[in-house]
Amino acid sequence: MEGLEATSELQSRLSSLSFSSFPGVTSKQSDTRPLDRLQNTDLSQSCTESKNKAEMDENKEDSVQHSEGNEEAPAERAPGEGDEENNSAGSCQLPAEMKAQMPPLKPPTTWTSAALKELKAKLRTEDDSVVTVYRGDIMTVHVPTVPEAKKVCWEFATDGYDIGFGIYFDWSPVTSRSITVHISESSDDEEEEEELEAPVGNGDVEKGSKTQTNSNLAEVLPVYRQDSHVSVQGGSHDFPGEGTYLLKFDNSYSLWRNKTLYYRVYYSA
Repeated sequence: MEGLEATSELQSRLSSLSFSSFPGVTSKQSDTRPLDRLQNTDLSQSCTESKNKAEMDENKEDSVQHSEGNEEAPAERAPGEGDEENNSAGSCQLPAEMKAQMPPLKPPTTWTSAALKELKAKLRTEDDSVVTVYRGDIMTVHVPTVPEAKKVCWEFATDGYDIGFGIYFDWSPVTSRSITVHISESSDDEEEEEELEAPVGNGDVEKGSKTQTNSNLAEVLPVYRQDSHVSVQGGSHDFPGEGTYLLKFDNSYSLWRNKTLYYRVYYSA
């Protein structure tokens, strides 16, 4: 009986206990502090914050690198500029390709004749066969190739003094079958035929002219001073293909003397 009474007394004391029986602990504090502690110790939230911070740092680095890339961008070539350079290189290589396609020219066949008076007498009766090449001038005879012939021939002589003579071949397609004559001062000749021949150096005609650098123009015979006042100067050259011969009578080296020239140009099979 005493044991049962003791147990009943203990239960009654326990049931009478409350949170207020313990100083410093209230029901309000019991409700809020555990939540605060859970929020402070929430691992998922801290991981999310770390992840967000890392992503912000990466975005910041990407933006910096992108900005640096933009600053270096002007140093890069634009597509148009690269295309222009490639086209320019191609235009610079084009003459070399055209030159490589040209077959080598055979040297001309040349001869001299003592029949100086006979040739002059014959050419005096023909139109446009006797001309005056004035001091400092160059006379160029343009002779296109024709399908009916296989080679071009020439003969010429002068009164009293020599004259420079040379031949070039222009590989450009023939647009006219007419033989034409162009007379000009040496400086005018260089300017007007610049696109065709490229500038001619101021070489000594007596030592031979320099080879032309234009890809369409090939040298058949360099310009030399010929003793055309002593003997007839003649020659021929087989057609290398379609094009135009340029026969040059050069008096640009003469400061005082005009030259009377007797010449004829004709085709042969």
